[in-house]
Amino acid sequence: MFTRKITLSSLLFGCLTVAAITLFLALGAWQVQRLAWKTDLIARVNARVAARAIEAPGLADWPRVNKADDEYRHVTLRGRLMNASEAQVYTLSDYGAGYWVMTPLKRDDGSIVYINRGFVPMDRRAPSARPETQADGEVTITGLLRMPESKGWFLQQANDPARDAWYRRDIAAIAQSRHIGAVAPYFIDADATPNPGGWPKGGLTVVKFPNSHLMYAITWFSLAAMLIAVSVWLVWFRKPESDDAK
Repeated sequence: MFTRKITLSSLLFGCLTVAAITLFLALGAWQVQRLAWKTDLIARVNARVAARAIEAPGLADWPRVNKADDEYRHVTLRGRLMNASEAQVYTLSDYGAGYWVMTPLKRDDGSIVYINRGFVPMDRRAPSARPETQADGEVTITGLLRMPESKGWFLQQANDPARDAWYRRDIAAIAQSRHIGAVAPYFIDADATPNPGGWPKGGLTVVKFPNSHLMYAITWFSLAAMLIAVSVWLVWFRKPESDDAK
């Protein structure tokens, strides 16, 4: 009859195995929770984008505007574009390298909201290269409410207000550089309504969220299952060497 000796090394191996299995199961469960959160987020954002446009938050509502409840809402507003305070933010789009045209809009109550009017290529950066885009008079803007980009992505170049070089849509910093006072804590990505001369091109908002949590959950649970299977085999099915084995 075969017997098994419990050694310090086997005890340590068993403890590490249990810890690893527990960790893998916990990570799998966490990914399931993340999957539910991401699925709900995608559904809410899609509903906002597809909904009828509502009036953009007014001055009294600004303190309550937040990313979780308001980003990507379909909104509309009227006012006059402050073309002299336009800024161009460098970007890469389906049209290649170019700039977002960020122009403040003053509403009838005096409040100011920045509008991302859309994309222009490198050779159309200067307003003088597209004079027909400098709309005069009252305009109506419809689009998606977005939150400022005060923090950039990894390796993204930082804004340089001194050089008027912008890489993030940090509207507070842009407004400060233009000395136009307080602006809304959000900006509007204009929709695809054509502008005179064809530029800027709006409607380029990317509403897409990566959702790989199910794959990650399956991976962690699979690792836990494999480790459990190997542990069962080692404990119950692998024959230990007898003491007199040669």
